[in-house]
Amino acid sequence: MINITLPDGSSKSMKSGQSFRDFIAENLNFLKSKALGVIINNNQTVDLSFVPVEDCKIQILTFADKQGKEIFHHSSAHLLGQAVQRLWKDAKLTVGPVIETGPGFFYYDIDFPSATITPDDLPIIEKEMEKIVKEGLDVNRWELSRAEAIEKFKKEGEVYKVELISGFTDDHVSLYGQGEWYDLCRGPHVPNTSLLKAFKLTAISGAYWKANKDNKMLTRIYGVSFPSKKELDEYIYQIEEAKKRDHRKLGKELDLFSFQEEAPGFPFWHPKGTVLWNSLAEYIRSECFKRGYHEIKTPAILNSSLWKRSGHWDNFKENMYFTQIDEDDFAVKPMNCPGCSLVYKHHMHSYKELPIRYMELGTVHRHELSGVLHGLFRVRAFTQDDAHIFCSFESLLAEVSDIIDFTFDVYRKFGFTEFQTFIATRPEKSQGADEDWEMATNSLKQALDSKNLSYGIKEGEGAFYGPKIEFNIKDSLGRLWQCGTIQIDFSMPNRFELEYAGNDGKKHQPVMIHRAIYGSLERFIGILIEHFEGKFPLWISPIQIRVLTVAESHNEYAKKITNLLMDKGLRVEADYRNEKIGTKIRESILKRSNFNLIIGDKEVNGELVSVRKRGEENTESMSFDAFFAMLSAEL
Repeated sequence: MINITLPDGSSKSMKSGQSFRDFIAENLNFLKSKALGVIINNNQTVDLSFVPVEDCKIQILTFADKQGKEIFHHSSAHLLGQAVQRLWKDAKLTVGPVIETGPGFFYYDIDFPSATITPDDLPIIEKEMEKIVKEGLDVNRWELSRAEAIEKFKKEGEVYKVELISGFTDDHVSLYGQGEWYDLCRGPHVPNTSLLKAFKLTAISGAYWKANKDNKMLTRIYGVSFPSKKELDEYIYQIEEAKKRDHRKLGKELDLFSFQEEAPGFPFWHPKGTVLWNSLAEYIRSECFKRGYHEIKTPAILNSSLWKRSGHWDNFKENMYFTQIDEDDFAVKPMNCPGCSLVYKHHMHSYKELPIRYMELGTVHRHELSGVLHGLFRVRAFTQDDAHIFCSFESLLAEVSDIIDFTFDVYRKFGFTEFQTFIATRPEKSQGADEDWEMATNSLKQALDSKNLSYGIKEGEGAFYGPKIEFNIKDSLGRLWQCGTIQIDFSMPNRFELEYAGNDGKKHQPVMIHRAIYGSLERFIGILIEHFEGKFPLWISPIQIRVLTVAESHNEYAKKITNLLMDKGLRVEADYRNEKIGTKIRESILKRSNFNLIIGDKEVNGELVSVRKRGEENTESMSFDAFFAMLSAEL
């Protein structure tokens, strides 16, 4: 008998040779139809068909768990791959991963040698996927030696699989099959295709093999999936709502920004968008000043020697832009931290000055492939609300703790009240000593634990110079957006030989904390546009008030009201055209101003304003002073 410990600490026995599926059916029948996989001893995720050979602690995964969703969506990608190869016999599969952002939960990159796939083909693929679900095919796993797997896929003409396996170092590889179809995969997967009841293919695009533009262009098919049609319908409704709020669409309608052929991936801010941008910049600047930050500005172009010294040349070069000045190599900055390090290094500091907090609204440039550009969410130039804090190790925890509070204060200002937090650990491509990474990661964990904040771990997703806390905010549609970060960096102070004089008279190396709260102003504005559906709070709204006249005879009084409001620093537009008031109101609603002031005979004669608040159909007459008092209270 094997002893199985459950998450609540209770124990149950199972017979040797039984699978976890057998164990669940006998002991936890209420999970029989929901179980998707099992985590063993907190470190190994396996299929339900797995047969344990020794006592262990387990967590049974369902769709409610992140790892359970990943199993479900990965299995859905296999469902897609099988359907495609049934319909197009010569189609070659490459990779089909689960993703967290994009137009789906999973995708498959596929080479179609003899066909051009369009969105019109997606319903055809979906019908074939439905057939496979109804067939209720068992999903099986088996292993082959690397050589056997290469030979097997060679016979099938699966050249991409052969290339992948050839790059593996393990002696054996695993395959998963369902019915006549199989694929190279680590797994785990759902036990039967009948569980994949509800899905939809959501998008189609091009993608280079291995993201290399020198390789062949493949067809990428995205999809979403859920255990029930109800959940899928709710998701589709949410997506339709998101389409209405698409920041690219609203940005054009509200005349906030544009993208031009002459500068792909580089946003052009129009007057109203610039108002929005400046409102965010002024707010974060004022909040930084309250907390003892000093603002700096560093050059956009810096000598290549700086980027080699910082480590960007070795770890970030493919994302950078380069130029030559006086026959010397320079780079356009992709990050602000090396320039900030030079500001700190300009003169010697004392422990009495620490912590030193520098903030910079620094515009950075990063090369992104054209296929991944996406409005304000993925651009080639953006401004970070960047800050770098130089402190002693003894004050590190207090500084990180204060930044966490600062971050949540800012998000709540914009109406975000639900958050998810993660710690991203050392990536494969990184620099610095192991003990520094461990110390930095533990410091981040300690700061979050001290505030009783729960957090997940994103293994290998930290910056190349240090681990980070990632803050995700939930918008009005329930979507999560990763925005702010806090990163602890021992590497750059060492590379730049940054020092301060301690109270012992000796020189010490400060700890460098990188932090951003918006992340980037561009992306944060895109999030706000969709979160508010372009209906911004009064304090950041590009058009706070629109003054509408019923007839030309009311223009003089309307201009007086407009000037009074503008004198008080409010953002006002006036519509004095000789048009029907109904037309003016309808057009004004589309502009999403916070208040419409309607000026007619009654208002002129009584020196009043008729106020219609955004989203309301009724108007209320009041004096100008009463209206301004209402505005002041809301602001």
